[in-house]
Amino acid sequence: MNNRATSVRSISVEHVTIGSNRPFDKVRAKLETLVPRIDDGIFTLLQYGESERARRELETCPPLSIFGQRNHGALLSIAGLERQALQYDIGNPLTASKMTRHQLSAGLYAPIRVLLREDGDGMVAFEYDRPASVFGQFGDGEVDAVAQQLDRDLQAVLEAAAT
Repeated sequence: MNNRATSVRSISVEHVTIGSNRPFDKVRAKLETLVPRIDDGIFTLLQYGESERARRELETCPPLSIFGQRNHGALLSIAGLERQALQYDIGNPLTASKMTRHQLSAGLYAPIRVLLREDGDGMVAFEYDRPASVFGQFGDGEVDAVAQQLDRDLQAVLEAAAT
């Protein structure tokens, strides 16, 4: 007998676009300077039960880090198109743990996906879904407060990279 249940519900999400008048490569370089790649050694520490040491190291890190990136522009070459588009996973493990300790399902959205793209007409922009809107679905005040700070941090760093 199958005891599993499936549920589906709709949520409202705010989508943000931050345009730039600068070339794609300049915006990319500035973003990667402002938001460094996370030190994967943190995850090794956690794997070996060194959570206190990992927490101390994370407390000295910048508010946001790049967890990973994917080149979506390269995928378009399959269709014979040339575009620049990079998808980044940006976040902070401490921030994520502040939310997932209250709502484990918040882990679905942490880190945040951010797309840096250049359209066919040369327009460069960042796109992402506002964290407070996606995390707001959980109806948890603790998660909402952390997500609102994440909103501010993410928007500030992306606007700085775009200018």
